[in-house]
Order: sequence, then C-alpha cells, then structure tokens
Amino acid sequence: MTQPMITRKSDSQIQQDVLQELRWDPRVEETEVGVEVDNGAVTLSGTVSSWAKRAAAQEAAHRVAGVLDVANNIQVKRAGLLVRTDTEIAQAVRRTLEWDVLVPNQRVTSTVTDGWVTLEGTVDLWSEREDAERAVRNLASVRGVTNQLKVTLPPPGRLPDEVRAAIEGALERQAEREARHIQVRVTDGRVRLAGRVRSWKEKEAVLGAARYTPGVREVDDQIRIDPEV
Repeated sequence: MTQPMITRKSDSQIQQDVLQELRWDPRVEETEVGVEVDNGAVTLSGTVSSWAKRAAAQEAAHRVAGVLDVANNIQVKRAGLLVRTDTEIAQAVRRTLEWDVLVPNQRVTSTVTDGWVTLEGTVDLWSEREDAERAVRNLASVRGVTNQLKVTLPPPGRLPDEVRAAIEGALERQAEREARHIQVRVTDGRVRLAGRVRSWKEKEAVLGAARYTPGVREVDDQIRIDPEV
C-alpha cells in the first residue's frame, strides 16, 4: 500500500499554531511568550512569573505537529505578593515531597538560593527523579530547578542485556510502531535511545518505556522527531 505524502508545515504556520496552542493552554499567559520558528525549530522567549508557566509553555510548543525542537529562553521573574523567602520555599518543597507518594522523600534533600531549587539524594527509578522535579517546579516563587538526584545502581545480577530486553518489551507494549525505529544501548545502567519518531507524543512514549524500567540510572535521549518517518 502506498503511504500518503506528508506535507511539512511552513515556519509561519507552525508559529501561528504554537501561538494558538499557548492561547488554548490555561496555564500560560500567551501575551507573555514570544515565538520564533526556524526550519521547524521553535524558540520561546519572554518573562513569566513561575517555573511552572515556563515548563507549560515548552510543553504546549512540543504538542504542535511539525515542531521538531524547542529552545526555551523564557525567563522567570518573581513579582509582587507571590514572592516567598528561600526559607519559605524550602519548607514548601519539603511538604510537597512528603505528600507525593511517588517520591522517596526521606532520601531527597533540597537547597534553595534566590528561588532556585537544587535537588540531591538518591532514588530507585529514573521516573522518581522526574516526579520529584515535576512536583517542585509547580511551587510558587520557584525560579528554576537543578536536578542532581542519582538513581541507585542496578539490582545485583541485572545485566545490560536484561535491562535492554525489558525496555524493548515495554516499547513493544506501549509504542509498537515507534519500537521499529528505535535503537537501545545499555551500559552500566545508562541507556542510549536513538532513532526517529513522527511526533513529540511518540517520543514521550519511547522515553517513558525507559524511565520506568528498573536498573536504568540515566537516559541519553538521541531521538529525533521527523514527521516523514
């Protein structure tokens, strides 16, 4: 069967679609964000009041079909009554980690400097590392997050071939079409994913398969988005 031809969007059309997506997303003030597009690569600029809004704008841009890459140059500036002291932010971080059942909070510590949060400690899964950052970035007055959480060593006897087989099995279950285009390499718990997918949604499905696999300490994302795959 002949595959239908895929027509690439022009940069101007992608720009308009990203702006429309920003207007649609209630987490983002569209007027605060500037959008430029060069050969499918989107650059976001402007100033917002929280790290959560910055991340939401990035996610909105990635959702748009035709977007290949996103450079997020949005700045976070704390303003007005929302400003908390670093001590107050640190206390809020601790409460948030304690309430989040997906994060081993007793093994995670934080340092807050001028609104910037640094997370340190150890977790068992790569997904827990990302869950901790996601929880913290949504707090008021947080200007940014540096995630230095380390994933513990793979279980004894869990060989690279076993980790790779587990990831490939997850890919077959969760992202069957994408699995045919992805190469998986595992070295000492570090996973390198390479290949091409058609959209950001497909890329997230592939990365998700690795994030939840026991024994994965680090993910090297070399996946490219190519609508013509």
